[in-house]
Amino acid sequence: MNTPCIDLHVHSTASDGTFTPSKLIKLAKENNLQAIALTDHDSIDGLAEASNESAKQNIEFVPGIELSTDHNGKELHVVGLYIDPTNKQLNDNLITFVNERDSRNAKMCELLQKEGFDITMEKLLAFAGTGVLTRAHFANYLVDHGYVKNIKAVFHEYLGNDCRCFVDRTLIKTTNAIHLIKQAGGVAILAHPGLYSYGDDKMRNALTEFKAAGLDGLEAIYSTYTPADERYFKGLAKEYDLLISGGSDFHGTNKPDIKLGTGKGSMFISYEILQTIKNYHNRRH
Repeated sequence: MNTPCIDLHVHSTASDGTFTPSKLIKLAKENNLQAIALTDHDSIDGLAEASNESAKQNIEFVPGIELSTDHNGKELHVVGLYIDPTNKQLNDNLITFVNERDSRNAKMCELLQKEGFDITMEKLLAFAGTGVLTRAHFANYLVDHGYVKNIKAVFHEYLGNDCRCFVDRTLIKTTNAIHLIKQAGGVAILAHPGLYSYGDDKMRNALTEFKAAGLDGLEAIYSTYTPADERYFKGLAKEYDLLISGGSDFHGTNKPDIKLGTGKGSMFISYEILQTIKNYHNRRH
């Protein structure tokens, strides 16, 4: 990778990535990234470590988060960039999210036990280490212990939406998540809109609703997008007066085909994207 680029959607071991925050920043340096945002799922636990390592590596760091939200029964994700990790309201909500996730994980563990797997919350936590415990950790545990062939099979048979060991969870409403990010001083970005299968009319209706709630931007550049997808979402961003953001959604070996900074190989996010977001943020704070 010769031309410096950025990546504004990345996960570490503070949620369901496989690189520690420090190792993530070191990889960013190796890959010639000019700036990076750490956006772990419902977690800010990795931000301090990533920020410190970024200073050592001379990489611009953006503190972020990715919130799992509910929009009329559909799970959508909202990325927050430039959030204040000390914000009390954000931290109080994250505690609630973690408690709800813990309850859900215990129920999924019980269902997997009924399937005959030797799994307990204690064993799972020991295996996963620190960070937010997600379905990816369950899947890795089952594969690592030889119970299931691969992660894809785990989700297909047991943990995918509507599978027999899947347990739904209570999520914050999308508009409320946007408000929360804004209250924490952040820039609210609708993550990977191309993954939601909304169709043009439904997507426009959602953007109208989210824009009214304070949505700032759209992740118009993403690992799995075709050139046509990228043009479409960039067009929507312009039409709705939204910032353009982009990111790989890098998870390390949990998504082995996604590379930091380049996604599936052809993704490129210029520094100008971040400069525009940064200018927008600075004008408001």
